[in-house]
Formats: sequence, C-alpha cells, structure tokens
Amino acid sequence: MHVPLYQAKADFFRMLGHPVRIRVLELLQHGPVPVRDLLADIDIEPSSLSQQLAVLRRSGIVVSIREGSTVSYALAGGDVAELLRAARRILTELLAGQNQLLTQLQQADTATSGPCRQQQPPLSRSRNERLAPTAPAAPADRPR
Repeated sequence: MHVPLYQAKADFFRMLGHPVRIRVLELLQHGPVPVRDLLADIDIEPSSLSQQLAVLRRSGIVVSIREGSTVSYALAGGDVAELLRAARRILTELLAGQNQLLTQLQQADTATSGPCRQQQPPLSRSRNERLAPTAPAAPADRPR
C-alpha cells in the first residue's frame, strides 16, 4: 500500500509530538548519551523513558549502543539535529512576532488610558444594550 508523502510527514511529526521525545533528541544532539544520564536530565520514570526511547528507536531516528552493561543512545543521522535547530529558529521568529504584537498592544493601551478614558460598559449587558444610546424617559413614563 502506497502512503502519500504528506501522510508520511504527518506521521513523522506526530511521532515527534511528545515533550520527552523532543528533550531526548535535544540531549542527543552532541553525541551518544547513556540512559542513566538521560534519566538524570529528564525528570521521568525509567519505564516511561524506556517507552519513549523505544518509539524513537522504532522510527529509526535514534540508535542504541551497548558497551558492557551501559546502554547509550545516539541520533541515527545529523538531519534530526538540523530539524531541531530549524524548529528553534522558527519558534524564535514566531515568539519575536508575538512580542512585537504585545508591545504594540501595550503601547496602544497606554496611549488610550488616561484621565479622560471612557469606562467600558459592563459585560453582562447585551451588545445591543451597550450600543444603544440612553435616551431620557418619555414624558408619559415620568412620575408626576
């Protein structure tokens, strides 16, 4: 059965879509890391880490290396490290844009706040009530 490329990409990104897996990949960017060091750096139960490492190993983006009684993990290729760097660049740009928007909103709020600033109507009123001008009561409605 042929899987479309977009589906394979979606499956790949879904596989990456777990915070522990991303953290493991970040830690492996600089070379192989023993499981005991991964456990020390990631606050997680050993069985949970083992499950996440198994997902990464089955996907083929990490490999396990056994040296005596020590098991270490390493990235299977440098492309994963490049993907993580690209993700950091993208997030940096997105957050910078959000910070610029936040600054603009704060400046606009500061510019409109002051002694003459109008109070907003209560939120419990309907939109039509807030928009309708308040008219004085008609003469027939006034007490005599």
